[in-house]
Amino acid sequence: MMARALRLAALGQYTAHPNPMVGCVLAKQGEIVGEGWHELAGEAHAEINALRMAGDAARGSTAYVTLEPCVHHGKTPPCVDALIDAGIAAVVVALEDPFRKVSGRGLRALADAGISVRKGLMRKSVEKQLEGFISRNVRGRPLLRVKIAASMDGCTAMADGQSQWITGPEARADVQHLRARSGAVMTGIGTVLADDPSLTVREASADTRGRQPLRVILDSKLRTPVSARMLTLPGATLIYCCSDNHGEALSAAGAEVVMLGDQEEGQVSLPLVLEDLASRGVNELLVEAGPTLAGKLLEAQLVDELVIYQAPHIMGSETRGMFRTPAWTGLADRRALRITDVRRVGRDLRITARVTDQD
Repeated sequence: MMARALRLAALGQYTAHPNPMVGCVLAKQGEIVGEGWHELAGEAHAEINALRMAGDAARGSTAYVTLEPCVHHGKTPPCVDALIDAGIAAVVVALEDPFRKVSGRGLRALADAGISVRKGLMRKSVEKQLEGFISRNVRGRPLLRVKIAASMDGCTAMADGQSQWITGPEARADVQHLRARSGAVMTGIGTVLADDPSLTVREASADTRGRQPLRVILDSKLRTPVSARMLTLPGATLIYCCSDNHGEALSAAGAEVVMLGDQEEGQVSLPLVLEDLASRGVNELLVEAGPTLAGKLLEAQLVDELVIYQAPHIMGSETRGMFRTPAWTGLADRRALRITDVRRVGRDLRITARVTDQD
């Protein structure tokens, strides 16, 4: 039943943002009488959808919920109250909600109402599913994922900056799913000036119900042109800077300009950027940038995951690499990775790896 609830929760991976994905199954005598998931932020939660499906059959049933039911009034009423009113006999929860307004309170309210409560079933699976939401609430920053397209010899562009297209159409379509699941997609000013990217979800295969991730540009000196493509597209664009150079013009063009860094040093503060994005409800942040920004994030130990699309060709030595870092002179300087997935996407390989402290 909980495994079914997890599969249901995953149906909201593109649309529940900034809320967590949640699934709920109501069962009685081994039979499912109702099920649901959190389909869209601001609309009914998983438990409410399951109760609506079950109707009177919900009374005396057991609710299997991937995340602790909410006990506070947000955009919708508390799910705890609905479960109590429906006469639920028992609630099995995979994970206690890390959100401070809920954490533990929902389970206590259910127990106080005489409902049998159990937690921890398939907890690790739900922690994996909700790692971005957990990161925002526990670490105060989103899960940061860096996407890289590279050749077999680790090159991301020719010396003159030419990079379109290193990978094939299947890999580029696959990236749309990474964008669709992200609360924000971030790049640096170098990529904006070189490629004028859109950073939007373009493939219909990712059902986002029209939701676009927040587009983020790190632009210390505020060199973003008012004619930048992403300023003309649906959705919001946020520019972090530490200069007031033509900020009013960019605001008039549709961007939100935020000064967040040291004006004397001329650098945007990466930790403060992540903190600010977390305050905006961003659970997962996808970075699509050149080696300079990718290297700075890696050096600052802010990268959680790498998704590398590796194309089957060699680009040679006069090219740009994946990361530009300070001079690492010994093996002790290297960053250890744990490969979690390798699969073929069209003609390319997609390698997913976690940055780890263990060599």
